[in-house]
Amino acid sequence: MVHWLRVAGACVFLPSFSAAEPLPVLNLEPEATTVSGLSSGAFMAVQLQVAFSSAISGAGVVAGGPYDCADHSLWRALNVCMDPLWIAADPETSFDAMQALAAENRIDPLQDVSPDRLYLFHGQSDDTVARSTMDALRQTYELLGVSAGNLSYVTEVDAGHGFVTEQGPVTCDATRPDFLIDCDFDQAGDILNQLYEDLSPPVEPRDEGFLTFDQAQYTNGAAGMDDIAFAYVPADCAAGEACRLHIALHGCKQGRQVIDEDYARLTGYNQWAEANRIVVLYPQAIRIASPWYNWFAGNPNGCWDWWGYSGPDYLSRTAPQLSAVARMADAFGAPLQQ
Repeated sequence: MVHWLRVAGACVFLPSFSAAEPLPVLNLEPEATTVSGLSSGAFMAVQLQVAFSSAISGAGVVAGGPYDCADHSLWRALNVCMDPLWIAADPETSFDAMQALAAENRIDPLQDVSPDRLYLFHGQSDDTVARSTMDALRQTYELLGVSAGNLSYVTEVDAGHGFVTEQGPVTCDATRPDFLIDCDFDQAGDILNQLYEDLSPPVEPRDEGFLTFDQAQYTNGAAGMDDIAFAYVPADCAAGEACRLHIALHGCKQGRQVIDEDYARLTGYNQWAEANRIVVLYPQAIRIASPWYNWFAGNPNGCWDWWGYSGPDYLSRTAPQLSAVARMADAFGAPLQQ
């Protein structure tokens, strides 16, 4: 459907996504699903990995932190996890929270995390999420039994708060929109090579491999999720070859509503995906205006829910956003529910 807007006597074309398609069913290897994310997407990646640890085999965490770091509190998210005032993120507290939910069978067994491959990253010029918070995440994974050989922790790049690319629009040590920073460093490749190993060199992605799909079919009205999202499907995967799924979660102020397709186009995942039979799913979060009487209740920056704005259950397999992403993975052919 085509929409036109009349402005000062002129007709302006507005693209409509009302006809966006559902996700195609592909031949995906269910044991090879991985996830990554930046900032709020990094916290969300940890939540997704832990909740569905039986199906997810690895995670890339760029400027995130431990599971349940915020403990259903935006104040804690800001003043404990991101910029600690008096209390820092605590791996023992995170581990205890996971044990409690696992005991209630609300997340997968914790022992399923121990064989996972992990990539952690904190930029030297990142003053948005504290280095101590990423250190606590590493310690949490150690408590979960992840071996040193399966965990890569990169801290030597002088990067600001953002996803690191080889040619992003923001200088390397800066922290500003669109949070796609140019450090002459291929972070997408670094992540995928840690999670999968033995990958072929990247190639040019195909325009026809980039999909805009109807995310609303999978969200069940989950708060903070857009109606539209993106994916990349390599040619071999579209032809029915066995492929793997990687879920890439943007950070705050990086959803389609703010930067359109840039996170899905410019991070560098698609080049590696095309060469290595990796399907990439790019779920999209959306802003929720805060009520005038309680700005803590909203989500004005379009972040993923890692402090509880979608409700008290935001960490388990049945959490609104986590279960929505699981339905997308299932629709693609890589079920997260075992």
